[in-house]
Amino acid sequence: MTRFNSAGARGLLCASVSLFALPALAQDISLDPILVAQQDEQAGAADRATTQYVSQAELERARTGDLKDLFAGIASVSVGGAMPIAQKIFVNGVDMLNLRVTLDGVAQNNRAFHHVSANAIDPGLLKAARADAGVAAADAGPHAMAGSVVFETVDAGDILADGQNIGGNLRLSYADNGKTLTGALTAAGRHEGFEWLGYLKSAQGDDYQAGAGNTIQGSRADLQSGLVKLAYESDQGDRIEFSAQQLRDKALRPYRANFGGTIGGRPTPATRVYDTTRTSVSLSYENTQATGLWDPKLVIGFSESEVNVPDPYSSEGTSGTTSLTLQNTFNLSERDTVTVGLDAYRRNGLYEGPGLRLEEKSRNIGVFAQARLEPVERLKLSFGLRADRQTFTGVTGWQDTNSGLSGNASVSYGVTDALTLRAGVSSVFGGIDIEDNYTFDRAPRPLWSYATLKPSRSENIVAGVDWTDGRLTLGGEVFQTKIDNARGAEDNFDFESRGFNLGGTYGWGGGFARLTYSNSKVTVNGTASSSYDAQDFGAPLGQVLAFEVQQEVGASGWTLGGSLDVAFDYNTVPADAQNSLKGYEVVNVFAEYVPPRMQNLRLRAEVTNLFDTDFADRATYGADFNTVIPLREPGRTVTLSLVSKF
Repeated sequence: MTRFNSAGARGLLCASVSLFALPALAQDISLDPILVAQQDEQAGAADRATTQYVSQAELERARTGDLKDLFAGIASVSVGGAMPIAQKIFVNGVDMLNLRVTLDGVAQNNRAFHHVSANAIDPGLLKAARADAGVAAADAGPHAMAGSVVFETVDAGDILADGQNIGGNLRLSYADNGKTLTGALTAAGRHEGFEWLGYLKSAQGDDYQAGAGNTIQGSRADLQSGLVKLAYESDQGDRIEFSAQQLRDKALRPYRANFGGTIGGRPTPATRVYDTTRTSVSLSYENTQATGLWDPKLVIGFSESEVNVPDPYSSEGTSGTTSLTLQNTFNLSERDTVTVGLDAYRRNGLYEGPGLRLEEKSRNIGVFAQARLEPVERLKLSFGLRADRQTFTGVTGWQDTNSGLSGNASVSYGVTDALTLRAGVSSVFGGIDIEDNYTFDRAPRPLWSYATLKPSRSENIVAGVDWTDGRLTLGGEVFQTKIDNARGAEDNFDFESRGFNLGGTYGWGGGFARLTYSNSKVTVNGTASSSYDAQDFGAPLGQVLAFEVQQEVGASGWTLGGSLDVAFDYNTVPADAQNSLKGYEVVNVFAEYVPPRMQNLRLRAEVTNLFDTDFADRATYGADFNTVIPLREPGRTVTLSLVSKF
């Protein structure tokens, strides 16, 4: 039985209704994702019909936070784990390990120790983020089994105002729960086509308290992040760009970083040191003014995740990917394009310990073509094909080469000016995944037989409808993702996630509101799955709802708003799980002030988890087992922040 009976939730909804009546002016930072979508060259194409764009307000809110803050307003994207080191991201119930993930065009998604995140990214350095759920285009890259996720870092032009050649911003925040102080400095400049940008961030604090007042051991903030970006753009639009970013987190964490603890089993210390470093480097070329048949783009880069756990075995795990993409877009008209190209990667997972060096490797080369056409008014088509050839090498030296085709097709048709129907399908060759390198040394070594591993393949189906009438937009879709021969801890299995999403947005003078709802169910080998059985492929999320609202108060410089995060009861648990998943409602509110005579200054006060709810996010591992203490989210937290532009 679902439940939605929090007095706090009702209070926020009532408050949101009252906000509609406030007078307002046009806002500078909007919840409307359309403004961010404009940065996507293919926005509006048929294959973008299921895309979820993170709005300007969500990007701004998350800059001194984490990935959970970034995606908080999108119910179909769930982030569990409570701490950056443990946060895992799920799109339509599917673990992001099964989506193509890029940062500044460079392949990420390096398989890491299963108790930590494979995609720890600092939102403070992002200018755009989007999730293409389900059907991904051929030019998204290889292994887009359930879609793709794209992150773009800030440029000097995003920091500097028109006519400004040197500038930046300073961000400071303090959160009382955990006494966490965060500071970030961004500086940028440009001169005669040259651009540079530097970014540094540090977050330090103590262990936080959950809603029940219990201190979560090993939860303190200890994060450092940095970005360097250099670029040159000629008068003809030829742009060369280099970026390098690194994030490091080294501190005592729960013994299993994504658990609050375990009951029974072998005795272990409550905490141990996790030393994690994540690096990504990108070099790219494109012509920003290209409009004809010659519109090339080249991206080469490297990404790496290091997870070192000194105790008890001096374990060191390193996962890395070197990737290249070379493509050209034939701009047949303002509406019609065909993109062709090739991409390649070299990926490895390495485990090192006393007397041990175990490694899995894979190489892949692919060619692709994707057409995006609008043959008649109101009809948009997108279809593509790619061919991949992968060579995989196991820790024993076993090697296998597999090849496969991937195809996709999407259609969007405007029945009327307001009503649009859309659908998409894809079949994607996945090859053989590299395993979690911390499992390479399990006895018997390894647990699996390489001879029985088979290349995976996914099938995606999505169908939806959108209705727009002025300021109001409503939409919904059904989806299904199936992955055959998914690589498990010992053998292949079949995984599936299916469900539906609903959403609505409404904008008015100086205000905006968005409501999203997602209902997903995951199965393994045809039966309902626990969080353990579906590990690294999905999670039993069930019904999740997110609501956001904000309103400017006249010309006073004040903006008020809030959000609501809801998970409903989930009782579809398999026989090997002991607990159904209880629902929760979490309310967050904020007030922001920009002094009318000091437009470069922004002050913000925010209360997250206003009613001090004791809960673990639905996407956090282990709540369905009574032997696992799931990692609880922070209780009521008051955060004060300041942004000063110079």
